[in-house]
Amino acid sequence: MDHFNYKNAELYAEDVAVVKIAAAVGTPFYCYSHATLTHHYKVFAEGFKNRDVLICFAVKSNSSLAVIKTLADCGAGADVVSEGEIRRALRAGVDAQKIIFSGIGKTADEMKFALEQNIFQFNVESEAELELLSKIAAALGKTANIAIRVNPDIDAGTNSKITTGLKTSKFGVDITQAPALYKKAAQLPGIKIQGISVHIGSQITDFKPFESAFLRVRDFWGELEKSGIKIPRLDLGGGIGVPYEQGKNPPHPREYAKMVCEIFKDFPGKLIFEPGRVLAGNAGILVSEVIYTKKNDEREFLIIDAAMNDLIRPSFYNAHHDIIPIAQSSNLKAKTYDIVGPVCETGDTFAEKREMPELKAGDLVAFRTAGAYGAVMASTYNSRRIVPEVMVKADKFTLISRRMSYEEMLSREILPDWA
Repeated sequence: MDHFNYKNAELYAEDVAVVKIAAAVGTPFYCYSHATLTHHYKVFAEGFKNRDVLICFAVKSNSSLAVIKTLADCGAGADVVSEGEIRRALRAGVDAQKIIFSGIGKTADEMKFALEQNIFQFNVESEAELELLSKIAAALGKTANIAIRVNPDIDAGTNSKITTGLKTSKFGVDITQAPALYKKAAQLPGIKIQGISVHIGSQITDFKPFESAFLRVRDFWGELEKSGIKIPRLDLGGGIGVPYEQGKNPPHPREYAKMVCEIFKDFPGKLIFEPGRVLAGNAGILVSEVIYTKKNDEREFLIIDAAMNDLIRPSFYNAHHDIIPIAQSSNLKAKTYDIVGPVCETGDTFAEKREMPELKAGDLVAFRTAGAYGAVMASTYNSRRIVPEVMVKADKFTLISRRMSYEEMLSREILPDWA
């Protein structure tokens, strides 16, 4: 469910006409719905109302300060994977005791910064990382609360680039090798074992892989308890899929919650979740303007002003986004377009042979379900400026990230003296 709907044949974001926003900020731009973000958080949290839980928004999915702040106001913490994301979470008002530091490549400087902020938990992904974290924590006179991310060798059944729970994955510690690492962690200075962490992938629309992974984690928790290692927290990661295509709806978060609560009904401690896409995905759209239409013997192209540098998912993941006109037309004539951007790459293609209402230069279109892994993955490829982001709340909208200027783009670069 989202709050982007047609009213009087015109697309609205909550109670604001999208065309009004486009006139104010230009295209392309991202638009987020405050009501959708808060609704999705409440729906997710509602399933665990009788459990001790911490819901940490996966900042990598959308790092906008306004988005993080909106979810923090609902009670969310932050799942982060870099010092920059820690700083973003803190700037947005997230309590450090609700920040979990994930990722396989934490540097010494990042560990030091996180320890100085007294974050809630480090999700450790290798023996080398554990040893370095112990060394830095001990030197600072700090204690790092840790969970070890175990790899259960479960295929998430999703795109190979966002599958993270196989033995061939770079993530986590093989669950068969994890007991030895827990025993080592128990002896290291500056380390306090707090939990087990698992995350098998993203955009998972069949809950069977979750069930298989969680059953393995439940059994592993029992093994650790029997060996004398107490585990007060289980970090079950994120990964719930969202509907990118009309009519293809994954299971509801309440079904996920029901499954989790059944599997871990005997676990008395805190359950931690790291949802990203399921909170932010449907809360955002990317709005673009048609520049030209172009036809050859084989195809008709709809050339728009958004490009792969603004939304890379279709090029990078072969991902589908529903693309809809901002203005509905009584003209029922439909055409089949390849929808493409202006970047000098054949890969700058959003859709092939997509049936759309007939459109012309100046018409606006919206990419649905663009609130996650959209703006956060943008670049300045082809020296294109980073696009603005807008948030809507009821009948008001505000700019939350302005369009990059050309001067800003060039200001970081330095010509050498000899030039």
